[in-house]
This record gives sequence, C-alpha cells and structure tokens, in this order.
Amino acid sequence: MFNISRVGSNIGGKDIIIETGHMARQAHGAVTVQCGGTVVFVAVVAGAESDQIRDFFPLTVDYRERTYAAGKIPGGYFKRESKPTEKETLTSRLIDRPIRPLFPEGYQTEVQISAITLSFDGENPTEILAMIGASTALLISDIPYTVPLSAVRVGMIDGKLIINPTQQELDKGDLDLVIAGTPEKVVMIEAGSKEISEEKMFEAIKFGHEAIKQTAQLQLELMKKAGKPKKAVKTLDIPAEITQKVNEVAADEFQKAFGLKTKEEQEGFFKQLYEKVMAQIDTKAEGFNEIYVKIAFSRLEHQKVREYMLATGKRADGRGERDIRQIKCEAGMLPRTHGSSLFTRGQTQSLSVVTLGTGDDEQRIDALEGEQTRRFMLHYNFPSYSVGECKPNRGPGRREIGHGALAARALEPVIPFDESFPYTVRLVSEIMESNGSSSMATVCGGTLALMDAGVPIKAPVAGIAIGLVTDKNRWKVLTDIAGIEDHLGDMDFKAAGTRKGLTALQMDLKIDGITDEILKEAFDHAKQGRFKILDMIQATISAPKELSMFAPRITTLRINPEKIGALIGPGGKNIRKIVEETGAKIDIEDDGRVFVAAVDGAVSAAAIARIQGCTAEAEVGKIYENATVQKLMPFGAFCEILPDLDGLCHVSEIADGFVKSPGDYMRVGDKVTVKVLSVDERGKISLSIKAAVPGGLPILPEDQRVVVEADDRPPRRGGRDRDRGGRGGRDHR
Repeated sequence: MFNISRVGSNIGGKDIIIETGHMARQAHGAVTVQCGGTVVFVAVVAGAESDQIRDFFPLTVDYRERTYAAGKIPGGYFKRESKPTEKETLTSRLIDRPIRPLFPEGYQTEVQISAITLSFDGENPTEILAMIGASTALLISDIPYTVPLSAVRVGMIDGKLIINPTQQELDKGDLDLVIAGTPEKVVMIEAGSKEISEEKMFEAIKFGHEAIKQTAQLQLELMKKAGKPKKAVKTLDIPAEITQKVNEVAADEFQKAFGLKTKEEQEGFFKQLYEKVMAQIDTKAEGFNEIYVKIAFSRLEHQKVREYMLATGKRADGRGERDIRQIKCEAGMLPRTHGSSLFTRGQTQSLSVVTLGTGDDEQRIDALEGEQTRRFMLHYNFPSYSVGECKPNRGPGRREIGHGALAARALEPVIPFDESFPYTVRLVSEIMESNGSSSMATVCGGTLALMDAGVPIKAPVAGIAIGLVTDKNRWKVLTDIAGIEDHLGDMDFKAAGTRKGLTALQMDLKIDGITDEILKEAFDHAKQGRFKILDMIQATISAPKELSMFAPRITTLRINPEKIGALIGPGGKNIRKIVEETGAKIDIEDDGRVFVAAVDGAVSAAAIARIQGCTAEAEVGKIYENATVQKLMPFGAFCEILPDLDGLCHVSEIADGFVKSPGDYMRVGDKVTVKVLSVDERGKISLSIKAAVPGGLPILPEDQRVVVEADDRPPRRGGRDRDRGGRGGRDHR
C-alpha cells in the first residue's frame, strides 16, 4: 500500500533523513525531513494550468508550527493556532526567497508550498529542515522544478564554525548564518552576528556551502528513487508584431531616461513612453491583449537599462558604481518622545522613534522553544504614501515583518542588556518615502534615535544595500541601489555593522547564484559605503546623549532573595501600597534584583526608601535612632528598628544599674535610640540603649510609669519573616 523511499546522511555530525511516500500521497510532492527529534513535513501542489496571462510567478509559501510538536497546548481563549507568528512569517520568507528564482523562466502556473513542524526536540531548529524539504518535495513532484536547493545554518563559538548548531549553541555563539544554495553557487544569505569581520563571514559562507552540497546530493538520490516525470513548461509567446512595434517605437527613446535623478522623473518618462507605444498599436486587432505590450515593454526596459550600466559603468540616475546618494542625518526631531531621528538617503527616508520602558514592558512570546522574552523590539511600517500610492492600511505584511526583523538583527548586538541599562527598548521606523533600501535606512535612523534617547550603545551601526547587474561575460557591483536597480538588477545584498564588523547580512538573488569574486567585491562595496555613512552619523551625534528627561529613571537595588516575600507582602499588599503611595513602578526578579522606575527623582527616592525599609536587615554595631517601643515585658522591651523588624532590649541594657521593670523607663510608642549588639542564627536581634546613649534612659516620674505584666504570647519576630506573602504578581505599576 505504501511505497516509502528514504535517504539519509551524517552532515556536520548530525543525521539528516528525508522520506517520501508515507504521508500526503495526493499532494504532487510530499516529504518529511528529520534531524534528531525534530521533524518537518512539506507538501507542494501546483494549480491547474490556466490560459490566464500573468507577468509574475504566483508562488505561495506557508510555514506553520504546531504546538503539539513540542508537547504543548496553545495559549489564548481558543486553544488553537491562528494567524502566523513572526517566526512563521520569517521562515516562510526564508523558503520563498531562494527557491523562487530557480523555477523555469516563463513558468506561470500557481504553486503552493506548505510546511508544518510535526515534532520538535528543543535542540535542532526547524527552518533549515523546512527549506530542504521544500526543494525535495518539488524535485520529486511533476512540477517542472529540477534544481536541488539546499540550506544550512552556520554558528560560531570561540572562532570555531559549526554546521547546523543547536539552539543552545546559537545562543552562546557569535554568528547565526543561514545559507541557501545549489551545489554550484550560493543563492541566499541571512545572518546576524556580533561584529565579525567580512573575511570571517566569507569563510563561514564557504564552510556552509560545502555542507549544502551534501544535502543537495541527498535530494537528487531521492529524486532518482521516487521522482515523477516532469510536466513541460508552457512558455508565453508574445506575438512577434507586438515585440517589433515596441522595439521600433521605444528602443531609441530609452537613452533619454538615463540621467534622470528622481523616481518621479524616471516613472513619468517610462509612463509617457509606454503611452506612446500603445498609441502606435492596433488595440482592436484579433487576439490583442495589453499584457503582451506590458511584458514586451518590460523586457525592453530590462535590456536597455542593464546594457547602459554594463557598458558605461554609470547608473540610470548618473551615479558611478560606488556613489552614495545625498544623505542627511537629523536627531531630536520630536519634542516629547524619548528619542527620535530622521534619516534621509536620496528619496528614502525613515523617521525612527525610540521609547524606553521597564521589565514589565518586555514582549512575551509563546514559542515552541518555551516562553521567551524580548527586551528590544523594532517595528517597521511601510505606508502606501511613502511611494505615492493610495492603498488601504491592512497592518504589517510579510515584507514589513521581514524588513523589521533584519533591522532589529543589525542593531540588537550593540544594545547593552545588563544591570547598567535595565530598560526595555522599542524602536519604530516610519518609512516616509522610499526609493531604495528602507530597511537599511531604518538601521541608520535607528542608530541616531537610540543615541538621541541616551541608550548607551556599544558602537554606531549603519547599513547599505548593494546591487548587481550581469550578463554572460560582464558584471557590475553597485553601491546604494535605487528602486530601478533593485527592480531590474540581479542582486539585493544588504549589509549592516559597526566599524569593527558586521552585525547583519542579507542577500537575495534573481539569478541562479554568484561567484566568489562577485561576493568579495560586494563585501568591499558594503564596507566602504558603511564607513562613509558612519562618518555622517557620528558627525551628527558623536556619542549617546543623556537619558531623555521624559524617560523613566530606573534604579537597580539588590535585596536578599529571602526578603522578596516580605517586600511583596500577603497577597501583594505591601508592594501595592508602596506603588500606590509613591507612584513609582517596581519590578522584582527572583534573584533579588528590584527595579524602581519613575520619571520624577523624588518619587523614585521615596519608593527606594520604602523598599529598603521593608527589606533591610539589622547590622550589628549600628545605632538606630527613633526605634519605636512596640511591647513591654518583665524581661525587656521589644523595639522596632526598621519597618516590621523588631529586636529585644533586655532590662540589663536599658540603663546603668539595676532596672526592676522596663515600664519604669519607657512606654509603648516611645521613641528610643538603640544599638544592635547581636543577631543570632534564628534572626533574633539583641539591642542596647545604654550602649547607644551613655547611662541609658532616665527613670520616669512615678505618675508616668506603667505596670508590666507577663504575657504568654510569643513576641513579634518581624512581619516579613512571619509571612513571605504570595510570589505571584512580580511586576507592579
């Protein structure tokens, strides 16, 4: 009944197993890919062939994680998975970006790739397995896809490169690099790193590509065992007379477009030229379809613009290969925010705004790996007005989520997340206009806004996009690509980092790969361009400013972890009272760290004093003034030296000479000065008045003395140790 085929190999010290024929046999291609206890299922289906003429390839990729894979039940009211998470969206993009350019040119049938995580062992990440599974499922299907695309993750710990590291190794390491490629060439790169050099990154890419060759071979083996015959590609044939007419009217006119510097000028020229072409074509002829004209015109534009750049070394807007458009850096744009900036590069502009919060503002993520927290959030918004279009705002799409994640990856390594800076940071990038890489503008603007807010970043970060145009024998690498070069070029290579090294890298191609020589030159273009932008950023802000006056001041205290219950109080009574009466915001960690946040210094000081009072411990030898007499006993007086903390002053320590009764010297409620003599292992505190005040207390007039009677009830030991209170509700406003 089942015709199961399986291949496997040990790659980087781990067994990777690919299997087909066991599940989803009605799909056009379906596989499972396993590494350790992690299993990802991928199925591909092609739609029915249609006579509809398209000028794009309708590929859809959908990656989803099922919580049962990690033995968990989803949170929320409905207790089931719903819209894609950020990780699912980013993984879908990881699969789509490298695989799309490998489909045959002219193939326009709808294709859907569905990937599901079936099992997760907590160690081996799922993304690489999903990428391998997508290519394998396509190879064994009848869909005309024939190139094995494989993927690998490379980590680095103490300078040593690791193939497909575990999640724990990634957390400890300095590099998280995902590479996708064919056996011959690298097709896609996605990386986050802690300021590593271009040379080390190049080495890691070469190291990972060797592993890609092994998993690509596994795919070909399975294709031989279980592959289906491939369908023929139905190419789009544009009527010769339309192609001829488009070339006749427009070919010589394209020369006039070169040197137009703005997007509006270029788009206006091409629109007028297209209308001129349409005016020369018989639109009433039998079988006419305007899509033929659009495709023919687009092909001519592609040919002419690229040929101009390859032949002259100049760009469509007149720039040279390494020229960067005019840049303007502005900081402190908004009067009431914690930090803001406006970064403009040519016709690309990012308004970046920073907000500082406390631990209570951390983002909590329910992931397969377990609950995670995120102290740095970067949200990227790309409204339609930024490109002069009128479209409804439907919230962030895959592109916005992907661009925001790339910028966040670039900036996060330089933000200190330790006791010296106990803040949660949210950075929002509002793209005000776009003609070129707005994600790299977000990195640059984000750096300015972080420094404007007073975030003590380790070093400024800048990013730049590098492009490429090629033909069979020639190629040109281009610095700071504009929209037309991104649209008509072959590569989008984004690199961000400090002067010390790279923090993020992303490369997407529209061709089947690039050579080492091209990749090395792209690294050089990116490094030189990044350094120029860093010069401009640091000319605007040389170092982080003082913390914004509108941001909360966070003071970190350390208390004995055993005193946490005392600070919280029964059911949170104590901490709520402090928050309500002072107006401060208080976060408590299990290790005894207490974060007090307030914009007003007086509010913060009042809250700190209350916390210290609740959690302070008696210090032997210290004198406490204004200790309150709480209870009198025949053998001495119990005095409160700190809030809710009492000690015993024995009758022998009240005054010089014989003391018959403590009631002869003090009354409940009196304020006295005492010195701590000792604290025993059970926490009992011994006090002395005469050690603090020479001679001790004077005897009271006879009419003011009180009679002290024995009391069988145990003395008060201090409310904190008596009732540690609930441990829930640690974060308090």
